[in-house]
Amino acid sequence: MRPRLLVCDLGRRSYEETLEQQRDLCRLRIGGDLADDVLLLVEHEPVITLGRGTRASSLPVPVADLQRRGIGVHEVERGGDVTYHGPGQLVGYPILDLRQHREDLHWYLRQLEAGLIHALGHLGVEAERRAGLTGVWTRGRKIASIGIHVKQWVTFHGFALNVNTNLSAFDLIVPCGIPDVVMTSAARELSRTDPAALSEEARRDVTAAFVEVFGFGEVEVANSFPGATLLHSTSPNSI
Repeated sequence: MRPRLLVCDLGRRSYEETLEQQRDLCRLRIGGDLADDVLLLVEHEPVITLGRGTRASSLPVPVADLQRRGIGVHEVERGGDVTYHGPGQLVGYPILDLRQHREDLHWYLRQLEAGLIHALGHLGVEAERRAGLTGVWTRGRKIASIGIHVKQWVTFHGFALNVNTNLSAFDLIVPCGIPDVVMTSAARELSRTDPAALSEEARRDVTAAFVEVFGFGEVEVANSFPGATLLHSTSPNSI
């Protein structure tokens, strides 16, 4: 029997709120109180996050200066270096129990990349992996970043896909600690000027690709945090 997935589109939420929700869901999944895997989809207000591998050189602008610009800065438990989140970027936080999939973190990272590449292909962006680096690229430019954390084989944190993102924000950091990296977005690659429609397409295609690469069966979509009602729902919708 194929596993079931709950997809929760949170709209735009603060990073801090969503981080605590991820941690709560991870605890529930580990403890067996959450029966199904969850994919949170969200956009954040401008924020910079520092993964466990962040180097001082990756954040050339002082934190106080960033905060004066209204950009939050958070040290978190995910792997990887520094990254930026902001409006127009689709962020996905999978809460998956890898014991029901495959207990292999390298496999999990490659599956996340495969899902994003597949979704971008549906949007019309030809994307690929880059040898030795985690994430997704198109024409030598980086379009999606990945940083994960796993606790007792349950995942959280995840991926960030630039859909209509303000790319100038990446000038404040060295994205993912990669010198001279050029960031791009689906809107730029496709010369799209319809952000709302492109955002909706990206959500649809990312969800469909995620379901495909991880082999989910039943899928339920909701527009709120997975609370008691969502956790115990018995009438899933198909995608």
